[in-house]
Amino acid sequence: MSNLVIDIGNTRTKAAVFRNDEMSAHFVWEKCTREEISEVIANHRVENVILSVVGPPMEESLRQWLASQVRFIELTTATRLPFQNLYGTPATLGKDRIAAVAGAFARFPDQNCLVIDAGTCITFDVLTAEGAYLGGNISPGIAMRFKALPTFTAALPQVERGAMEDAIGSSTETAIRNGVQYGVLWETDGMIAAMQRRIGDLNVVLTGGDVDFFVKNLKSPIFANAHLVLEGLNKILNYNV
Repeated sequence: MSNLVIDIGNTRTKAAVFRNDEMSAHFVWEKCTREEISEVIANHRVENVILSVVGPPMEESLRQWLASQVRFIELTTATRLPFQNLYGTPATLGKDRIAAVAGAFARFPDQNCLVIDAGTCITFDVLTAEGAYLGGNISPGIAMRFKALPTFTAALPQVERGAMEDAIGSSTETAIRNGVQYGVLWETDGMIAAMQRRIGDLNVVLTGGDVDFFVKNLKSPIFANAHLVLEGLNKILNYNV
């Protein structure tokens, strides 16, 4: 039995085929179309599909076509989850956060996890060993922080990412670069320490577009997985079908 998971983001669509919980194919599409999906379903003998949309809405006709071809579910606030969701406002909980937590749950059953998704925003989500999702925090991502400084001030320039040679900036450019890049690292180290004090030993699971920056610069032991959201969608799909 093959599963197809589709994650429609703000700028592109990521998809993967899973067979026996192992990823057998991975795709990145600029736009999610019937032609792309149809080819994957035919070539990989897909029987089940899950869709998660956090970017531009998918055409209703495409949803209807999918439902006519395979066993199809869409991740919504009503979808059954393999873990207990204790979030105070579940209707506003991002689907990418739900999927990332499900991915950590699949990778580390019966273990505490701090799931960090470092993308446009940096999200921190906490899952206990008992399978209870407690919630988490949302913070601006690296690119957003660099952009915010010249946008909301009159004199600060736009600065690009780069090497950090000293913790003390010796110019406005290095001060901004250090402030943004060390800032996200120290914030992340602080969140890890706070969760260790609160719930004890935990796995720090990292995903997202900026995963390489954190892997290279974080001092805390982490488990990096670029496909955590896709793995989580597969876990949710299996739980429902």
